Amino acid sequence: METTNQLEILQQYIGKEFEVSPSPFMLWLKPIVLSAERGKLSFQYTVRKEMTNPIKGLHGGITAAIVDDIIGATMFSFNEDSFYTTVNNVIDYFSPAKENDIIIAETSIVKKGKQMVNAQCEVWNANKTRLIARASSNLLKTNIKKE
Repeated sequence: METTNQLEILQQYIGKEFEVSPSPFMLWLKPIVLSAERGKLSFQYTVRKEMTNPIKGLHGGITAAIVDDIIGATMFSFNEDSFYTTVNNVIDYFSPAKENDIIIAETSIVKKGKQMVNAQCEVWNANKTRLIARASSNLLKTNIKKE
């Protein structure tokens, strides 16, 4: 059986909105792929009104969701046949983002074992002069196979 090279699929979307995710939530977030390497992704997002809190800033829960989602996508860059699930996310929030702001999320893998992975993600403003949030996450390999 021929397996799809998921990293190559991500790379085909560089500069474009990623529209083929198996995650309906990622499709709602509407990321634009800036770069994709094995174990390292960079996505751009536009803060939409429905992503904001009552004071018109990017909702912390949406920031957490972006972190969780892009880290999950980072696992696809390894072209493994199983899904990973998030065990925990630890997020520090440093700076706000507002409606219509462009933000950039970047991931890297700190340690990849046979069953567990430690990843990190930083969320920046568009020109990367202001850190919005930094996160660390652990993921566990599941028995659920990708189709």
